[in-house]
Amino acid sequence: MNWSVEYYKDHNGKEPVADFIDSLPIGTQTKILRLIDLLGDYGVLLKEPYTKQIRDKIREIRISDNRGAVRILYFTFTGRRFVLLHGFIKKSDKTPEKEIEIAERRMNDFLQRYGGKK
Repeated sequence: MNWSVEYYKDHNGKEPVADFIDSLPIGTQTKILRLIDLLGDYGVLLKEPYTKQIRDKIREIRISDNRGAVRILYFTFTGRRFVLLHGFIKKSDKTPEKEIEIAERRMNDFLQRYGGKK
């Protein structure tokens, strides 16, 4: 059984990760969408180098291209679902705290609106 992968939507119906992916070059978009498909196919079994645990429930999809390290932060939700929360281009070795905090805020907003545990 496949997992479903969905984009976080804010209160205005905007999908920040979809907008981020659309802003990237076509080749990078293709890599990201391929990894999102793999995430749907393999679920929690998809490990490094494709995904990595960041903090608590937050994980990242990892892509490298000529612009640098592209990351999509996500979490696992009930019913075999992944929710893509935040995308950014990583410019340092360590994931910036502010990027993790954005993902956590969006995850908490999602959980508050749709139920689930923090």
